[in-house]
Amino acid sequence: MSLLSSRVRRPGLPAALTLLTAFAVSRAAFFTPSPIFAQEAAAVAEKADDAKQEDSKKEDAKKDQNSAIFAEIVLTGGYPEGPQMPGLFGSMTENLSDALKRLEKASSDDRIAGVILKFDDTMELTLDSSRVSAFRQTIKKVRDAGKPVYAWMTMPDAQSYVLASACDKVYMPESGTILLFGLRAEVTFYKNLFDKLAIEPEMLRVGEFKSAAEPYTRTEMSPEFRKEMEELLDDLYKQMIASIAEGRNIDAAKVEAAIDEGPLTAADAKEAGLIDGFAYEDELKARVAEDRKLDEAKIARNYSKKKTQNDFSGLQGFIALMDLLAGNEPGQAVSVGPKIAVVYATGAIMPGESQNGFLTGEVLGSETLVKAIDKARDDDDVKAIVLRVDSPGGSALASDIIWRSVKLAKEKKPVVVSMGHVAASGGYYISMGADSIIAEPGTITGSIGVVGGKLAFDGLLNKIGVTTSVVSRGKNSGALSILEGFSDSERAAMQKMMNDIYGQFTRKAAEGRGMEVETLEKLARGRIYSGTRAKELKLIDDVGTLADTIEIATAKARERGTLGKDEKPDLMTLPKPKSPLEELLGPLNSDAATREASLLLQAAAATNPELAEKLSGLGIVNLLAKERVLTFMPFHVQVK
Repeated sequence: MSLLSSRVRRPGLPAALTLLTAFAVSRAAFFTPSPIFAQEAAAVAEKADDAKQEDSKKEDAKKDQNSAIFAEIVLTGGYPEGPQMPGLFGSMTENLSDALKRLEKASSDDRIAGVILKFDDTMELTLDSSRVSAFRQTIKKVRDAGKPVYAWMTMPDAQSYVLASACDKVYMPESGTILLFGLRAEVTFYKNLFDKLAIEPEMLRVGEFKSAAEPYTRTEMSPEFRKEMEELLDDLYKQMIASIAEGRNIDAAKVEAAIDEGPLTAADAKEAGLIDGFAYEDELKARVAEDRKLDEAKIARNYSKKKTQNDFSGLQGFIALMDLLAGNEPGQAVSVGPKIAVVYATGAIMPGESQNGFLTGEVLGSETLVKAIDKARDDDDVKAIVLRVDSPGGSALASDIIWRSVKLAKEKKPVVVSMGHVAASGGYYISMGADSIIAEPGTITGSIGVVGGKLAFDGLLNKIGVTTSVVSRGKNSGALSILEGFSDSERAAMQKMMNDIYGQFTRKAAEGRGMEVETLEKLARGRIYSGTRAKELKLIDDVGTLADTIEIATAKARERGTLGKDEKPDLMTLPKPKSPLEELLGPLNSDAATREASLLLQAAAATNPELAEKLSGLGIVNLLAKERVLTFMPFHVQVK
């Protein structure tokens, strides 16, 4: 019986009692009733009141039964991976792990009937393919638990829409637009700029597809570079179309046709089957209630989101502020028992400590990462290590040092790599020593090759009237000088060194993948691949998310007998992030030139983010100033 058709019957009164009550009431107008009659009348009235109250309760219960609570989660920002800066500033940015936990919590929360995802389409929501995969996987968990997931958006880009297509229903205002254009790879070339400044890039490489040097030595893509980019985009484009087609249950050809018509108005999107209907934000509750056949859909806003402390008044407030600046957060619990360590390897790989710089972006310091891996290796409570790699590579030396640390850790406990958006060149180097490698389908990986060289500034210096006198000893003494290009002898010596490093790279990769060196070398030569293609070529073991990788690492620990069958390990994240004070003081430790360049790019970013992105490609100048040989991929694939 449906809740809407059910009725509650009032309990009937005995006939005799009813007559007696009527008699007592009729006589009340003429004489005072006896105590016996008065008691009977009061009892009847009390029962009638009780019946009315019971009816009211059941009616309220019926209404409550025909309403439901939906968890609202607003998607905004870039969802950085790994431990965030503790304390005051870290709490302002939600990382990927926390966002996924909130979403997954809804699947097992008995109070919650479903989820509403609201997309911040004011260009603040920036997602790459690995983050989209993680959200889609968690949405599936919620739906598998029998709870619907709704998406509401106004002007989503391609990646946001791919995420939304995993939901049960997608709504947007009639005035909304889907910015679904497809994929676009943009590579900025600086040779003409260098020519105008009389700067000579002296770049060497090993591997005909190792294109990292091309932005500095050419004005456009070489045929080899274009070929591998065409292959990569073909693969990623097929994945995007397949994801949308599966999520929306429509034909792939229809999705491709819609993309070619992009951007799409809300009406066009509805006709193409990409959304389910129109709704302004204030109409969303009614749409959800109608879809679920409810009288009311209640919203739990900011569901399970951490609260940010913002009251620092008085002495207690001052003490709390100092704690937050020092990186101390209230309520931090130290878990006891078995753990899986998730070690984040994010950014361009360089020797020394990790840091953030606008010129080079996030820098992954080999010293910082090795300490984190060693800590996880030596902690008896840690039963397995997951190395989460999101790096385009960097220093060949630093990459090799990290590789060694991974190899040593593997001798003591399982080490499984989870590749994020990019794990190429040096990013692949540090991964290949693990027990297993798991990548996202859209991960950009491979790029097994070496690039190196320098920029010669003698032409620029002569232009501005600066001259230099040189006294030298040794045939190749000018190899590292920025005043002039390589001599023939210096170029030959540098190329020989790079060939040797490439030989180490391919030999260790072949060892890690269980291949013959000759077989691996044919797959190397600087080529880049998607995660899906890398699996086909056996450069990785499987495709999956970070959550999948954690499950694999846990299973390997159980296979080794270090983790009990019924034990549920906690997660420990490494390396420990710097406190706000350490971050604030960090720029003071960098050299003046780097600080000035960083300020210049920050100013550019404030006025024109796209220009700043193109200028950031010049970060290789800073890298080459510290390392002459790189395993690096300094270009990106941007989805627009």
